[in-house]
Amino acid sequence: MAPRKVVKIVIIGEKSVGKTSILKRYVDQRFVPLKPTIGVDFVNKDVMVNDKMVTLQLWDTSGQERFRSLEISYYRGADCCILVFDVTNEKTLHELKMWREDFIDKTGVQNPDQFPFVVLGNKVDEPENRKVTERAATNFIKEIGGNIFYFDTSAKDATNIEEAFATVSRISLQNLIPSDSQRK
Repeated sequence: MAPRKVVKIVIIGEKSVGKTSILKRYVDQRFVPLKPTIGVDFVNKDVMVNDKMVTLQLWDTSGQERFRSLEISYYRGADCCILVFDVTNEKTLHELKMWREDFIDKTGVQNPDQFPFVVLGNKVDEPENRKVTERAATNFIKEIGGNIFYFDTSAKDATNIEEAFATVSRISLQNLIPSDSQRK
């Protein structure tokens, strides 16, 4: 039996955008309003991807400025990066460019346009407070460029959480398996 693949996924973004709540919703299927993450936390989840059992190693990082110096050691070896913003706070969308660039700089990603990023616009369960439309988010992401997927999400009511992580799992695994041209 082949050894199980372990896929490292880092979740980053500004403080209070719902990174930990998204992770808890995905892993534990529950919503619990949480206090800010101190430093970093991680959890493993086994999932089936293309008939292969894969262990997702999900790293939840703090969005607080005082923990930024710790990031480099947690980013290292990531196979995919999830960027999270709050659709009720436009500033958190624009900060994604800085978060992506910081991730690329600290990991030394050789080809950033090929590295898999997934953007989650969280808190769509608050339509009356929404400041960033899905169209505005996708337009902004196109400006950033690269291999980026987008999902409107809600950790509170589970909107698109499973779909987003299914995509994360699939593209992360693809990133691990070299293509025929890379093997030669």
